[in-house]
Amino acid sequence: MKATLTHVGTATVLLEIGGFRLLTDPVFDPAPAQYRFGPATLKSTAGPALTVAELPEIDAVLLSHDEHPDNLDTSGRALLARRTVLTTKSGAGRLQDGAVGLEPWESHELTRDGERLRITATPGLHAGDVIGFVVELSDEGEALYISGDTINFDALDEIGQRFTIGTAILHFGAAQVDEIGELPITLDGAQGVELVRSLRAKTVVPVHYASWAHFSRGPEDVVTAFEQAGLTDRLHWLVPGIPTTLG
Repeated sequence: MKATLTHVGTATVLLEIGGFRLLTDPVFDPAPAQYRFGPATLKSTAGPALTVAELPEIDAVLLSHDEHPDNLDTSGRALLARRTVLTTKSGAGRLQDGAVGLEPWESHELTRDGERLRITATPGLHAGDVIGFVVELSDEGEALYISGDTINFDALDEIGQRFTIGTAILHFGAAQVDEIGELPITLDGAQGVELVRSLRAKTVVPVHYASWAHFSRGPEDVVTAFEQAGLTDRLHWLVPGIPTTLG
């Protein structure tokens, strides 16, 4: 699948596929900033490469979950108004305002000028409800996968069985918040390798690896793991703010 990707920051990516524009996990507050998250304080260390005002018209926001400020901050939440938002069932209940809640393997279709874009929710395992997304354009053989915040676990194996994944956008960083648990709650490099092998993805786009103090692993962790696995040629790093066409 041909797609143009612009990494805005953290897990925020502008996706242009066919005639459709999608935005993932919108985070647009200036940095540094602090947010209360239960007993913890989450701290951002770098701001977005684009402002909300610089975005084109968006057909839908793909929100993996609504409860964590590194995936939906104050500015991102304001951006949701009057836009199609696809998210978890529980998140749609909290957001209301027409948000569409999806359980894993449920789909929602967008149409434009005779083209159809199908967006299917996928499982995730994180602190709270979360989903990922598979995006398919009508008459395309390959799909694009967005992991959302998740670790690798057995349920993700079904994605590669159901879909032919060309490009996988994976949330790395091994996010760790000591106040809620000792283990990371997003992918590290080694888990990313396992997931890519399961997906059989041709291209891997890392996101969610910088800009927050609770990310315990940076890009070097991803690079090392993929080098050791002989999969370096699949990695494609985006330059924040610069559109890149893949596929």
